[in-house]
Amino acid sequence: MNKLILSPEEIQEINAEISHYPDKAAVAIEALKIVQKHRRWVSDECLVAVAELLDMQPAQLEGVATFYNLIYRQPVGKTVIHYCNSVTCWMLGGDRVGELLCRHLNVGLGEMSADGEYTVLPIVCLGACDHAPVAMVGDELRLDLTEDAVNEILGR
Repeated sequence: MNKLILSPEEIQEINAEISHYPDKAAVAIEALKIVQKHRRWVSDECLVAVAELLDMQPAQLEGVATFYNLIYRQPVGKTVIHYCNSVTCWMLGGDRVGELLCRHLNVGLGEMSADGEYTVLPIVCLGACDHAPVAMVGDELRLDLTEDAVNEILGR
């Protein structure tokens, strides 16, 4: 039984979400987010266990997980930095922000820094175009990014 891969806390939290819906599959994104909250990412084994708990086929849940770009299917650093690469941010230097972050951390996009602290990922539109370029650093929206702001984000 794959459910044993999930911790009792994860199962309890997922079951609490399930109790609000007549169809377990409606909880798919929330269940994946619960696992990710506890583990920082969703492994193949955890995905299969969640699918079993939700009475879904693993392939169905994989489709949800890969469509939703805030579910991580590979290990990520303690802090994920999403820099906006939408048109407005790109026009105002968003690509430069991504390059600076990757260069300072010595990583490529999607890679974890050697110390396990950071992962840099592009994301389409963070909804703050009037303060472009922008990034989400963990749960914090950072606005009007410059090279100095990138250094501040990284504690340099």
